[in-house]
Amino acid sequence: MNETMVCVVGNVATQPVYRESPTGPTARFRLAVTARYLDREKNVWTDGHTNFFTVWARRSLATNVAASVAVGDPLVVQGRLKVRTEQRDGQGWLSADLDAAAIGHDLSRGTSAFRRSSRPEAQTGASPQPEPNWETEPPSRPDATDQPELQAQPQPEPAGVT
Repeated sequence: MNETMVCVVGNVATQPVYRESPTGPTARFRLAVTARYLDREKNVWTDGHTNFFTVWARRSLATNVAASVAVGDPLVVQGRLKVRTEQRDGQGWLSADLDAAAIGHDLSRGTSAFRRSSRPEAQTGASPQPEPNWETEPPSRPDATDQPELQAQPQPEPAGVT
């Protein structure tokens, strides 16, 4: 399969549009990606050209985009790049679409609070297992000096590798 997978970092430029269709939910929004470079003559960071991508999300990703993404949010989008050319009013137009596989907030520019979305099949199935408590200390081994019966037992020794 010769698909062009890309990872794009930018800001949400338009409010996401969410639609329900017979094939499942879809969401789309525009993502602005501006290159920045160091102008060595002035010794300042300068904005370069801004590229706009139309990002398409489908199924559960579309639902989560509608609930989580707003204009101005910094995002990281991974997906398939599709470049289209078309004629409108005698002019040639070029557009770049991203069929998103994953979308997330750019945590280098802020914080985010993740909430797992519930899935319908998980609600009707067996009860979920509780999350293990990773903060507890492992059970400690009784000290051999306190109990004489443990003093006579051989203690494990590290194996030597040659």
